[in-house]
Amino acid sequence: MNEKSKGKGQMPLHQQLSKGQRRWILFAVAVGTFMGPLDGSVVNIALPSISAFYQVPLSSVEWVVMSYLLIISSLLLTYGRMGDLYGHKRIYIVGFIVFAVGSLICGLSPNIGALITFRAVQAIGAGMMMAMGPAIVTDITPPKERGKSLGIIAISVSIALTAGPALGGFLTHAFGWQSVFFINIPIAIIGALLAYKVIPSLRDHEAQPFDVMGSLLLFLALLCILFPLSYSEKVGWNNPYIIGLLILGIVLMVVFLFYESRIKHPMLDLSLFKNRLYSMGNLSAMISYMAMYSVILIMPFYLQDLLGMSPTKAGMMLMPMPLVMLFVAPAAGSISDRVDTRYVSSLGMAVYALGLWMLSTLDVNSTNSIIMLSLGVIGLGSGMFQTPNNSAVLGTAPYNRRGIASSMLAIMRNIGMVLGVAISGAVFSSRLNYLSETLKDQGLTATAVKSQAFTGALHATFIVGMALALIGVFTSLIRGPLNDKA
Repeated sequence: MNEKSKGKGQMPLHQQLSKGQRRWILFAVAVGTFMGPLDGSVVNIALPSISAFYQVPLSSVEWVVMSYLLIISSLLLTYGRMGDLYGHKRIYIVGFIVFAVGSLICGLSPNIGALITFRAVQAIGAGMMMAMGPAIVTDITPPKERGKSLGIIAISVSIALTAGPALGGFLTHAFGWQSVFFINIPIAIIGALLAYKVIPSLRDHEAQPFDVMGSLLLFLALLCILFPLSYSEKVGWNNPYIIGLLILGIVLMVVFLFYESRIKHPMLDLSLFKNRLYSMGNLSAMISYMAMYSVILIMPFYLQDLLGMSPTKAGMMLMPMPLVMLFVAPAAGSISDRVDTRYVSSLGMAVYALGLWMLSTLDVNSTNSIIMLSLGVIGLGSGMFQTPNNSAVLGTAPYNRRGIASSMLAIMRNIGMVLGVAISGAVFSSRLNYLSETLKDQGLTATAVKSQAFTGALHATFIVGMALALIGVFTSLIRGPLNDKA
């Protein structure tokens, strides 16, 4: 199955494929989409074991996660442009190979520094798969079925997030933490072979040079912005290195945008942002992940530190969110194929805000059923928002820019994660410290101080998350309708 170009008068790729062929392609993309979030969730569970194995503190082990996130975020647009120029299939398969090699050397790491470095190698491969997946789905799917197809891909993410903690815990306990990396190797090999066999080769019909300077400028700009955002909670915003890196990152981003607007074949087609649906859809995606990561960061501490649950039980309590997303995402995608996507996604963000408000009312006496119901509402809102929003954004991009469009969505997701952790962490920590000092002066016991201060900090954090979700309702509504006949 080979299509080197899509010239004038040639029928779109989705019209050349049978339903059976499209299903196999969707499955091949789902495998790659599954691996990224699965790897993240299983590695997070293994962090305490990694810390004990290398005898290093948590502050060092955190970089096993952070190096992965920073590299993915900084290179996604580069991968998107490479996919548009050299073929989405080619970059996708290379991603599998690099991911497998990275997983192997991660499991063989002799020290924590090597593991952090090799995680960056693994992230290079994961980013290629992450950037190409939605673009491939958009290439091979009729516009009227795009939401449904992207919803199916969203199922693989939900399954990965749901199964990851349990699988990571089992592998770490039974075979050691190295097994959470080694398990990726056979899956990546199977995924690469399947992708090679079933995914068609489609690339831009115009031979264009790759924008090396633009890629380098963007990588350095994002690295200089994301690094201090992820590290500011530990060292403080008044640290001169944090401020200096942020300023440098912003300057480099301005230089990048100026440079891209002046060259003939830019890496980032800035004209895409003239479309309000595209720009507001990306902004809404970033806001949704900022709100989501307030939940992902704070809830484990609430369940374990305040309610005293074991890690296993806490993991089970968090499952309603991805489980509900698992069922809602494909249904929301199908509905958005027939109804204006902005209404479905905006309603999803409103439901998301409701769930965050419900979480803001939790305290030490909250029942398990209330906690799980609140998280289920979060999953419902997220499932209703993500697929219709992604479908609309990708539907605005021409076929030879869908790699960039797909990568931009992934960048918004990762930046939203980093900002969500930075904002919610700062709100929670500052409020907790303030309330702890205030309550100590009231003669309360240490247990009462801890409980009330933690609850107050939790309330403030989720109220901020709710406010972000409500902003997301607005940005999603004003983006305009999708007019996609491609």
